[in-house]
Amino acid sequence: MKELERDLGLPSVLAISIGAMIGSGIFILPALALDIAGPAVIVAYALAGLLVVPAALSKSEMATAMPEAGGTYIYIERGMGPLLGTVAGVGTWFSLSFKGALALVGGVPYLLLYLDLPLKPVALALAAVLILVNVVGAKQTGRLQLVIVVVMLAALGWFAAASAPGVQSANYADFFADGLGGLLAATGLVFVSYAGVTKVASVAEEVEDPGRNIPLGILGSLAFTTLLYVAIVAVLVGVTDPGSVAGSLTPMAVAAEATLGQAGVVAVVLAAILALVSTANAGILSSSRYPFAMSRDELAPPSLSTVSERFGTPVTSITLTGAVLLALIAFVDILEIAKLASAFQILVFAMINLAVVAFREGSAAYEPEFTSPLYPWMQIFGAVTGVLLLTQMGTVALAGAVVIALGSLLWYLAYVRPRVSREGAATDAIRRQVGRDALTDVETTMAEDTREVLVALTKGGDEARERSLVALAADLVRPDDGRVVAVRFEEIPDQVPLTERATVQSDSDISFETRTEELSAELGVDIEADEVVSHDTKHAIVNFADDRGVDTVVAEHEPLRLRSRLVGDPIDWVVRHAPCDVLLVDNLGYDRPEQVALSGRSGPYPPLAVDVASAVAGANGGEISLWYPSDREGTDEYRQTIEDYQSELSELLSVPVRAESVRTDGGQPSRPDLLVRPGADDRLRDALFDDRPTFPSPGCTTVTAYPHESGRPPLARRLLERLTF
Repeated sequence: MKELERDLGLPSVLAISIGAMIGSGIFILPALALDIAGPAVIVAYALAGLLVVPAALSKSEMATAMPEAGGTYIYIERGMGPLLGTVAGVGTWFSLSFKGALALVGGVPYLLLYLDLPLKPVALALAAVLILVNVVGAKQTGRLQLVIVVVMLAALGWFAAASAPGVQSANYADFFADGLGGLLAATGLVFVSYAGVTKVASVAEEVEDPGRNIPLGILGSLAFTTLLYVAIVAVLVGVTDPGSVAGSLTPMAVAAEATLGQAGVVAVVLAAILALVSTANAGILSSSRYPFAMSRDELAPPSLSTVSERFGTPVTSITLTGAVLLALIAFVDILEIAKLASAFQILVFAMINLAVVAFREGSAAYEPEFTSPLYPWMQIFGAVTGVLLLTQMGTVALAGAVVIALGSLLWYLAYVRPRVSREGAATDAIRRQVGRDALTDVETTMAEDTREVLVALTKGGDEARERSLVALAADLVRPDDGRVVAVRFEEIPDQVPLTERATVQSDSDISFETRTEELSAELGVDIEADEVVSHDTKHAIVNFADDRGVDTVVAEHEPLRLRSRLVGDPIDWVVRHAPCDVLLVDNLGYDRPEQVALSGRSGPYPPLAVDVASAVAGANGGEISLWYPSDREGTDEYRQTIEDYQSELSELLSVPVRAESVRTDGGQPSRPDLLVRPGADDRLRDALFDDRPTFPSPGCTTVTAYPHESGRPPLARRLLERLTF
């Protein structure tokens, strides 16, 4: 496929960026902003320029790391994933088309001051010429832009310098009469005047020496344009009678006539036409690269990424963009729609700042030649202020941005999702942070002493089964010189008095206590025996655990049928109400297990399950096998993150560890002596959609670990685990 040529130097980059800004921001918007904030509109322009700085720095950084056509779309798609990339690409493409149409329609009233011509036909003719110029080539576009900007700036400079002596200080009276609310509302309105500052990044693939020219072009044009806006608006306010400009379709012409006469009006009209044509030209150039870049990434039809052999430009993409531009000029009330699109631009600027954080914190290859200072505070500031400015745009503008986003979402679901399986750097960054947090929790859990474990015996007097539970508990407390409390819980009918039943059972206490003493000597841990008779076993277990302050309850739990799993059985009640961790054992025997398998879902293993597996393996000189699903679809980044997490987990443990992939639809790589698995947060989901790589009968004892509520990660992190793993 033919590539785009790098033939735009720094002068062309500055011209494209400045030309994309100086248009409606100076020739149309001041009249609207004066109605909102009065003379404080001067500060509104300065404040808006300041608030654009984080996005300008962020986009400069990403443009030098990825100098590709597409700009905003490329950065958000690579950083936040195809879904948000589609939203950003489609939305920004429409937004730039709207602004280009607005610039042309807004420039014609200046022309009509001298020519009696119909507005829309003239705007359509100008649009057609600019579309043709863009088809011919970016090099010609850059040269045209440079000529336009030089002439335009000369006219504006003459207006400012010649009009400055006529400024009346009385026009600045009651500077903040409309208060902070008026200032912020005006800032939100004129913020879009600076949206063009980063548009040059969308043609980064055609820029010579992008590591140098892109940051200089973006930051230099922003500083220059901010000063120019403030100076021009200050003069405009100072030389016109208060209220005379508000609502005018040609505010700059009104100001020029007040100080320079007809010669000034002619100069301003020329500058206005050139500026607004320049904005439209830059809009066509940059917006046409969005479908081009999306097509190359399979987010749009492949025909849009075709580069003409003759002109070296994406003709199909430019033609589509031009058709949209012409349709907007001909049929749509462009001013209102441009305001809606501007609200989306503010949102995109906020996303741009977050994309930088995603790249820096993720594992994707990211080596920018220019790096934003004050990271990440600069990006956080930009994202927060962007959202705050959105609140000043009004409900109609916000609703319009939502409509654009929803339309993009539908396109993603209908066209993109079946074709693309990539994920953004943000997903990987979040996944890695979740993994690091989980490892920290494992380290904290393993550092805590297990001083006392309650073995709740509820299945009768089977000595072998009781011994298995006690031996498991002994391995858990041995490293900390803890104690095992083995308690037989027997439930009797409500009509039988507890004291009478306890007396009858007294003869069996000697036998149980004797066996417990023998187990204590054999296992080398302190084991205390007791027996509790109650009318409600589940309450008795919880009350005993609460009174003794035990760390863990170990109880036998046979696999349940579906109905029982949904409705629950007494031991489920214990899990929900116990004041400590609970280990439920599907008891098939416990005889010095050396092969311990740790099973989980796709995400990190819960700290309690890791701690149990490590304690058992360590007590018996064994090893841990980390089971993970092998049939889960995932990206290379996902698989690498899982491998890195397992490697770091292995380093935390003091026993040998190996990883094994397991299919969730049956079969297992090895038959362990003991299987440890986490309990589900949601019993219904666990019953119907349990995707852990374990099986109805793994052939060994299975321990299901349920941590106490205090030991579970926060809800937000659990949700992130589900989303990213």
